[in-house]
Amino acid sequence: MNPTNRDKQLYGSGVDVIRKGDDCTIYRINNSYGSAIMTSYSVFPGIELIYNDVNAQWISVDEEQPKNIFQINYCREGIIECKTIKGEYLYISKGNFVINQEYNIKNGYKFPLKHFYGITVNVNLDEAPKCLSCILEEVSVNLLELKNKFCKINKGFLVIKENDSIERIFLELYSVPEKIRKGYYKVKVLELFIFLSSLEQKKLKQSKNYYSKRHIDIIKGIKEYLIINLSEKITLDQLSVQFKIPLTTMKFVFKEIYGDSIYSFIKSYKMQKAAELLKYTSEGINEISGSLGYNNASKFSEAFKKVIGVNPSVYRKNVKIEQ
Repeated sequence: MNPTNRDKQLYGSGVDVIRKGDDCTIYRINNSYGSAIMTSYSVFPGIELIYNDVNAQWISVDEEQPKNIFQINYCREGIIECKTIKGEYLYISKGNFVINQEYNIKNGYKFPLKHFYGITVNVNLDEAPKCLSCILEEVSVNLLELKNKFCKINKGFLVIKENDSIERIFLELYSVPEKIRKGYYKVKVLELFIFLSSLEQKKLKQSKNYYSKRHIDIIKGIKEYLIINLSEKITLDQLSVQFKIPLTTMKFVFKEIYGDSIYSFIKSYKMQKAAELLKYTSEGINEISGSLGYNNASKFSEAFKKVIGVNPSVYRKNVKIEQ
């Protein structure tokens, strides 16, 4: 089934339509960086609820974006990186939300962890009701005013961190019985709009999740350096000096991009690498631990168990049985 121009504007020219029903359309993107499935439900005229299941490093949105659309994006798992039309880099990590106008995003989206799961509420202001009181009495939410409230004075987007009330609304959308789905979606989307309209920006825990290209390039260089030199022991202070970036900035931006502290990230990466070596090679456990910078095999075994769930010898035994 061929995608419409509107589909291409939202997902890029490489999108395919897998299935189209009365109120649900499933889209797929396959490219050299991975794949993504977007399941879109029509909730109200001009308002869609979209479940995003991305297993890719990059998705291109190469069509010009209309200025009459704004989105509320929730990240359940993973990290999104996107470049704004002003050249800044925006990051949305687990548990965060961003309210944005799609035309502010340039070229597409990157996924540093190679996966992203979340929900998008997509609003087309030309098609959506001007005021939601026509849907439900006493719901006097004006969608244009809502968009302006969060986007107009915030560079076209606003990132909100750790708001339990908003997160609860989104998480409840992952456990909906099919027989009540249509009505439930309407109720939850209205609840989201009402809640957002009542929020005062000064009381929100916001995040400066946008950074200069220089800092982004440095942090990505640090990450590549660390995963190439797994046997090397280097302190954060040494990294800061070597890459000429303030220590506090380095730690903060790294966590924003990769969702974890530098030490936790590289520890997890090393253990995943160790699991790969245990499964696909005949290298001894001591040899593997040494190649990953561990001089003490017991400390390596302890770290491996914390990340993988079992010690290295048990893991190797289990994978051999499976094979």
